[in-house]
Amino acid sequence: MTATPTLPLIDRTALCAFVALLGPQVWTMRTAEITAQAASGSRAGQALRERQYIQVAIEQLRRSGARRISTMGYHIADLAAQVVALSRQLSPAGRARFDTALNSAMRGEATLVPVFHLLRTATVHRARGFKVRFAGLEDGAPFDLLVSRDHAEAEIVCEVVSAEEGRPLHRGAWLRLADRIDPDLQTWLAAHPSRFLLKITLPNGLRAAEDDRLTALHGRICAMLEAERRLEHSNAVVLRLDPLWRTAGQSNGPGLICRLREEFGPEAHWSVTSVGEAVFVMAARAGRQNEIAAAVRRRLASVAPTRLTGTRPGILAMFIDDLDCGEWHALRERMDLESEARQFLLQPLAAHVVAVTCASRMEMFGMPEPEAAPGLELRFRNPAHPAARDAALAPAVRSSG
Repeated sequence: MTATPTLPLIDRTALCAFVALLGPQVWTMRTAEITAQAASGSRAGQALRERQYIQVAIEQLRRSGARRISTMGYHIADLAAQVVALSRQLSPAGRARFDTALNSAMRGEATLVPVFHLLRTATVHRARGFKVRFAGLEDGAPFDLLVSRDHAEAEIVCEVVSAEEGRPLHRGAWLRLADRIDPDLQTWLAAHPSRFLLKITLPNGLRAAEDDRLTALHGRICAMLEAERRLEHSNAVVLRLDPLWRTAGQSNGPGLICRLREEFGPEAHWSVTSVGEAVFVMAARAGRQNEIAAAVRRRLASVAPTRLTGTRPGILAMFIDDLDCGEWHALRERMDLESEARQFLLQPLAAHVVAVTCASRMEMFGMPEPEAAPGLELRFRNPAHPAARDAALAPAVRSSG
C-alpha cells in the first residue's frame, strides 16, 4: 500500500502576517459578517460561507492549534504566505497597486480568489522553468504576468469568471427564493403532513438581481398551495406538485437529492423542507441548459483586445469560480470548454493569443483526479499563432490531454 504523503507543517506566522497585510480590523469585520450570515441557518448564508472559502479557511487555520492540515488547507496557507512574500518584494508603486487589489477583495461581493489565482498562476509557471515578473503590479501593464524562458517571452492575463454568468437560473436567486418560502412551506406541511415534490420550470431562468420576479414567484407558489392546485403554468413559469413516494431505505438527506438528481439532471436546483416525517422538495430548472463554457468564451473575447499588448504571445489564464466538482467534471467530460476556447481562437481578435488555460478551485487547492484536471489546468493552444511551436514556450502553451 502506498503511504499518504505527509504535508509540511503550517506556517501560522505567515497567516498572521497575511491578516496584518489586509488590516486586522477589516479582516475581523469581514469574518464576522460571513460568520453571522452562515450562523443564521439560511441557505444564502451557507452559500456565502462557501463562496468566501479562502477567508474562512485562513481564519480557521490561524485560530486552530493543529499544525498539520488537509491538502486544501495547506495550499491555501501556502498561497497566503506567497501573498505576504510578494508584498515585501514589490517596489513602492507595485505595493500600492497590490494593496488596492487586496482592499478590493474585502469589499461587497468580492473574494480573495483573483489574488490567489494570480499567485498560483505565477507559481505554476515558475515550476515549469519560467522567470516571472508581476508586470501588472510593478509596471502598470494591462496584463498581469510577464514570463520568460530561454529566448521567449509571453504575457499572461489572469481572469476570474463566475459560473453564475453562464447559468440562466442563478444559484444565488434560487437560494434566496428557498429561504423566503421556507417558513410558508413549514406552515403548509404542518397542515398537510405528507411528502411532496414541486417541479419548477422557468423558461427564461431567474437572475439574482430580479427581485420583483423572485417575489412574484414566491407569491405564486404560495397561492397554488393555498388553493391546493397541482398544476400552474404561464409563459414565465410551470409549477407541478406531485406526491413524493417513499422507497425502501430512502431518507430526507443527501441520498434523496442524489436519487432525484439522477432523474432531473445535474443542472437542477434543489431544496428540502421537513416537518417531522413530512417532506417538501422543490426542484427547479431553466428552460435551457447552463452555458458556463460560453460565458468563459465571452470573457475571453472581452479581455483579449484590451489586456494584451500584441507585442508578445499572450496567454489567457481563466479561473472558473462558483463551480462544484460535478459541474467541473461535466464541463471536462463534454469538452465544452475546449469547444468554446477553440471557437474563440479562430476569431481575428484572438490573433495575439497563443493559448487559453482554464482552472477551478479543484486545481488551486490540490484536489486529486478526477476532481481536478490532470496537469494543473486545461490548456488549449492556438495552432495559428507564430509562437505556438516555440519549444521554449511549450510547457505553458502545449495543449493538455
